[in-house]
Amino acid sequence: MPLRAEFPEEGELVIGTVTSIRNFGAFVTLDEYEKREAFIHLSEVATGWVKYIRDHIREGQKIVARVLRVDAGKGQIDLSLKRINDHQRREKVQAWKNEQRALRLVEQVAQALRLPSDQSIEQFGPTLVERYGSLFQAFEVASADPKRFQKENEKTPWAAAFLKVARENIVPPQVTILGTFEVRDPTPHGVDHVREALEAAEKVDPDAIEVHYVGAPKYRIRVQAPQYKQAEEILKKATDAALRSIKAAGGEGTFSRA
Repeated sequence: MPLRAEFPEEGELVIGTVTSIRNFGAFVTLDEYEKREAFIHLSEVATGWVKYIRDHIREGQKIVARVLRVDAGKGQIDLSLKRINDHQRREKVQAWKNEQRALRLVEQVAQALRLPSDQSIEQFGPTLVERYGSLFQAFEVASADPKRFQKENEKTPWAAAFLKVARENIVPPQVTILGTFEVRDPTPHGVDHVREALEAAEKVDPDAIEVHYVGAPKYRIRVQAPQYKQAEEILKKATDAALRSIKAAGGEGTFSRA
């Protein structure tokens, strides 16, 4: 069961393979749309005047192009190579590579379910693409936040197998944020109070938080999480816990972002 529409949309970026070059343009098969054929007119190959089209593209080349026009009735798709910048091209290539990897991972899920790959995709592919944007993003969510994934896909016969494959093969993306504590306690048990305050910060999320000694009274806190917002929330909870602890013990503390 295909996870994409039969035709691309106007303005969409697509991956294609150049199959034939003529003086007036090039024919391309679209890798993501069942090898459907598209055409790039000479005027859309590059900016400026193109004297020799083969100076810019060649048969067998993988290209990223923008869809200009789609006539589904006639089966015609017109593309442009020149209406894309380098950043857009790199992002599209990476997204395409990610989806190829996701399809290989789906084969592992299918093996665990003892089903053919196409039958497995029929079971969960459309649901996951609609919910997470792509199969690869679904694997990323399953790896980075398995509790969320399990909750959103509970009572499905494939969720456990999908989670297992995701955990074994996907390293979730991480963001890192830093901050500095200044913690003081001049009382006889001040050293213990400072240690307890820093431990209170780490206990908020031991897997995400690290606290390091910089030089009294400064301590560096480092938080890693899959998303920036999540990292900020963890950092705030850790900061609040440490400052509450030291103040309750009679000391004082401040926090600043790196």
